[in-house]
Amino acid sequence: MSASLAAVLALAACGASNEGGGDSGSGGGSGEAAELSGSLVGAGASSQQSAMEAWQAGFEGEYPDVQFSYAPEGSGAGREQFLNGSADFAGSDAALDDEELATVADRCATGDVFELPNYISPIAVAFNVEGVDELNLTPTTIAGIFAGTITTWNDPAIAADNPDATLPATAITPVHRADDSGTTENFTDYLFQAAGDVWTSEPDGVWPLQGGESAQGTSGVIEVVTNTDGAITYADASRASELGVANVSVGGDFVAPSPEAAAAVVENSPAVEGRGEYDFAIEVNRLTEGSGEYPIVLVSYHIGCVEYDDQEKADNVKAFMEYVISEDGQATAAENAGNAEISDTLREQAQTAVDAITTAG
Repeated sequence: MSASLAAVLALAACGASNEGGGDSGSGGGSGEAAELSGSLVGAGASSQQSAMEAWQAGFEGEYPDVQFSYAPEGSGAGREQFLNGSADFAGSDAALDDEELATVADRCATGDVFELPNYISPIAVAFNVEGVDELNLTPTTIAGIFAGTITTWNDPAIAADNPDATLPATAITPVHRADDSGTTENFTDYLFQAAGDVWTSEPDGVWPLQGGESAQGTSGVIEVVTNTDGAITYADASRASELGVANVSVGGDFVAPSPEAAAAVVENSPAVEGRGEYDFAIEVNRLTEGSGEYPIVLVSYHIGCVEYDDQEKADNVKAFMEYVISEDGQATAAENAGNAEISDTLREQAQTAVDAITTAG
């Protein structure tokens, strides 16, 4: 457990002991909040794991009688478990697609879902190349590496991006996710939009090409790259701190992944059209040329029902989402995971959905 998470746990314990008559954070009053019990089951994106640990610690500090669990099994698994009713909410690095939205009526009492962009983080292009600490990469070079057309680290394309670097002839080992991953969907969406001449496969949560190495979850790909000279992968930047991280060309500059750069591109990206009242899916602007914006970003959602069949589930989901979007919830997650905090605009938007969570009947 990280030192920052230990601090979160300590603060949560203090908050619980001082709870008394303060704000509950559930929107229902402190008396109602104190009575919350039962279970709260989430599943999905492994990218959120460090943030989820912080959210869980803070939430359990406020609501110690709720048995909370989150299985970081990948975005696809999370959406599937939410839609089949085995999870109360999903964490997903991709919003529900049209086919999944068509099944929501069988899952939620009124057929309405919320999709809240509660976790924003850059996706790092992370590498392990002996003797190379700094690396600049254009979209077409990144696409060539992961498509398997650029196979050694001293390839002319990489050398052109890094004229002052000494690059070895080491073979490149591209590493991708083995599971159905929202991080993969975001990364392949970037490649398809920014380097479509090289990367011709449409965005997908399942890696579309043969070759390279694969591993399960964010921790899996990070472990493979850490242990393999010449390896490169894509992963939530908060989990790649021990590896080299490439700067990506944006509008003529090379931009490093950072929470601020990720938040900037999301703030300037449009909403997906044709969604429900509380569905706030975002169409990330991958082709930005804005100064200080980083386009390989994942917007990870929390997905749940606007109306549940069970009052206890509705109350617990409502209270958890209230905590996650709060300033305290976002700050503790950012401290533990290094992600960007959502903006006040996104918080106010999400609050309308949280306020609407209820039970049918």
